[in-house]
Amino acid sequence: MTIAAISHWIQSTAWATALRESELMYPLIMSAHMASLGIFGGLIAMTDLRLLGLTMLSTPAQEVIARLRVWKRFGFVIMIGCGILLASSKLDSYYPNPYFQIKMLLLGLVGVHAVMFHRSVYGKNAPATGLPAKAAGALSLLLWTGILSMGRWIAYYETPK
Repeated sequence: MTIAAISHWIQSTAWATALRESELMYPLIMSAHMASLGIFGGLIAMTDLRLLGLTMLSTPAQEVIARLRVWKRFGFVIMIGCGILLASSKLDSYYPNPYFQIKMLLLGLVGVHAVMFHRSVYGKNAPATGLPAKAAGALSLLLWTGILSMGRWIAYYETPK
């Protein structure tokens, strides 16, 4: 099966069709996606800026990470869940979109980032200081800015004729 065939099959499921054709559900899920993105993105920015030593300097970075962890997870789960619903309902037009493809690649790189810096920065007993912390913060800011940008640009892509 090709990617196009799989995308079409997913988009053609009853729930994806119902979501896409709903006058209320698609906008509500999009709103939840954007609201959770605001929560999650704001908390990520706070964490990254602390790792870079640019804010909340009186609070140890590990404490900032620990205090925001649950709320970031909450925002992330809602954001990803809503994103999957939105993408699957219009997957025929999303999968060939280069901005969508770049967004998915960047999301994969965020996973690599999390694994790569878990022990030295984000883990419960990690020091979250020095060059690894600064590198993690800077890279995270770059990746999430790219994801946000690509997500926004998806709507402006027009398939060549």
